[in-house]
Amino acid sequence: MPDCLFCKIVNKEIPATVVYEDDDTLAMLDIHPVNPGHVLVLPKVHTENMLTADDPVLSRTMAIVRRMAHAVQKAMNAEGINLAQNNGAAAGQVVMHLHFHVIPRHPDDGRELWHGNAYASPEEMSAVADQIKKNLA
Repeated sequence: MPDCLFCKIVNKEIPATVVYEDDDTLAMLDIHPVNPGHVLVLPKVHTENMLTADDPVLSRTMAIVRRMAHAVQKAMNAEGINLAQNNGAAAGQVVMHLHFHVIPRHPDDGRELWHGNAYASPEEMSAVADQIKKNLA
């Protein structure tokens, strides 16, 4: 895709600090890391997000996500790893090219995750679960 930032990186039109690359996948350091060692893993083929990706593309990408998670955790001496993937602008996706964040985590690193809201009742929770089940493809 001509205007896609990540496609330009894949095509070597824009520099990046690449930590892994194969025929299908590229992994690079995030330029605005949550913590040092924060890596982005993306398929080289353009697909907007996880919901639009072909199964083989998603499968190959996830294999590298797992490999990067092991490498980042060991390299950064992290006690944990967050994996994040945003689908659509409302979910925080900025670059509309599928990518996964591999984020090393340390105790008391000052980073917070989601703070959700509780369901109003067990009945509401059950109704939401039923709606999801009805929409499984």
